[in-house]
Amino acid sequence: MDLSILFDVILTRPCAVGKRTEFALKEIMSSGGAEDDIPQAERKTVTDFCYLLDKSKQLFNGLRDLPQYGQKQWQSYFGRTFDVYTKLWKFQQQHRQVLDNRYGLKRWQIGEIASKIGQLYYHYYLRTSETSYLNEAFSFYSAIRQRSYYSQVNKEDRPELVVKKLRYYARFIVVCLLLNKMDVVKDLVKELSDEIEDYTHRFNTEDQVEWNLVLQEVAAFIEADPVMVLNDDNTIVITSNRLSETGAPLLEQGMIVGQLALADALIIGNCNNQVKFSELTIDMFRMLQALEREPMNLASQMNKPGMQESTEKPARRENPHKYLLYKPTFSQLYTFLAASFKELPANSVLLIYLSATGVFPSGRSDSEGPYDFGGVLTNSNRDIINGDAIHKRNQSYKEMHCLHPGDLYPFTRKPLFIIVDSSNSVAYKNFTNLFGQPLVCLLSPTAYPKALQACAEDCGRSVKITLEKSTGILLSC
Repeated sequence: MDLSILFDVILTRPCAVGKRTEFALKEIMSSGGAEDDIPQAERKTVTDFCYLLDKSKQLFNGLRDLPQYGQKQWQSYFGRTFDVYTKLWKFQQQHRQVLDNRYGLKRWQIGEIASKIGQLYYHYYLRTSETSYLNEAFSFYSAIRQRSYYSQVNKEDRPELVVKKLRYYARFIVVCLLLNKMDVVKDLVKELSDEIEDYTHRFNTEDQVEWNLVLQEVAAFIEADPVMVLNDDNTIVITSNRLSETGAPLLEQGMIVGQLALADALIIGNCNNQVKFSELTIDMFRMLQALEREPMNLASQMNKPGMQESTEKPARRENPHKYLLYKPTFSQLYTFLAASFKELPANSVLLIYLSATGVFPSGRSDSEGPYDFGGVLTNSNRDIINGDAIHKRNQSYKEMHCLHPGDLYPFTRKPLFIIVDSSNSVAYKNFTNLFGQPLVCLLSPTAYPKALQACAEDCGRSVKITLEKSTGILLSC
């Protein structure tokens, strides 16, 4: 199953404003009223609501056409989308009674609007790496649950509405995971499980196995992720990998602050059989949090997303920008890498985190160049050979679905921080610094002490690298 559907925009087919209004008026007439009896003000309210609803769907649909890389092209479009949804949300609040009576507005439709706003904030977080927007997404998702906007969906004989509810739960779980709200996650998983059971019992659908897989993935993710710490009173505390204001490590004596700052990061996950939920592996999940500060309350910030005045100086971004790439092809990885390299500011560092299956060379090569030791796997359409390691069948050619150390050499023209978490991390051991720019390369171990082997197996080959000092210095520069 392609679990990216959990984050797809789920919209009904946009309808013309005039047709939707005409439909609403016919509904009134069929219930005993007459179209001429509708006050002009109420008719205009329905028309305006239909216009905003249709416009919001068009803009939301357009989000999928925006480029996934680059940090400037999408901001104005996001700003317009936020504006329309803000107007739509306020409009339905101010005219709820008229919309209930004349339009037939249902609670699940209000929930759908709130869910879209939550998705907007979540995707804005993905594009900006600002954790404050996670809190805003949580607020809207939480309001849907508290106000039971989707509670009546199960009474309607429409499976597509139930699927909307299930996808809402899946999105809400992801946001709670990123905010380390594990108690809420467990409650949501229980509710989602009950909803899936009811859905599969009522409707004989083909996606039953897929939704059960969603439950299995999130259960495995919850079990693998949290490191539980006990307080003095034996209560469990969920620790966070994010950097707090008081948690930044002190600089060692003689270190100079302000020379370089971590500005951009590519977090790549392409391991076989690793714990994941949606398109977020456990390794990617831990690393993205290690590159973030704890969320702040967005209410204290003055600017709306994407709506900053051009005359104002852009606010300093607290967290480095990130791209999360789950099982990218070589061309996709190189495209995002080139975009990050192009937009990297002066005196800044680009971080590349590779959590991927090792690709080993077959046989011994006469040379020892940057393409002779293998590397890490990139996605391809063919089957994986030999599980965790891929061995070439033709010794005359290099593995094409592989990121070799030499593939990263062009990007060493700017400061680079590379982390390789792979069974073939040793391929990057002799990484050459061709251009004299600052370069750091951290490699995961290829063997574990016996005492740690059982733990490593339980974690699904994931190597947990402690980077607090290195990352903390970069983030605080």
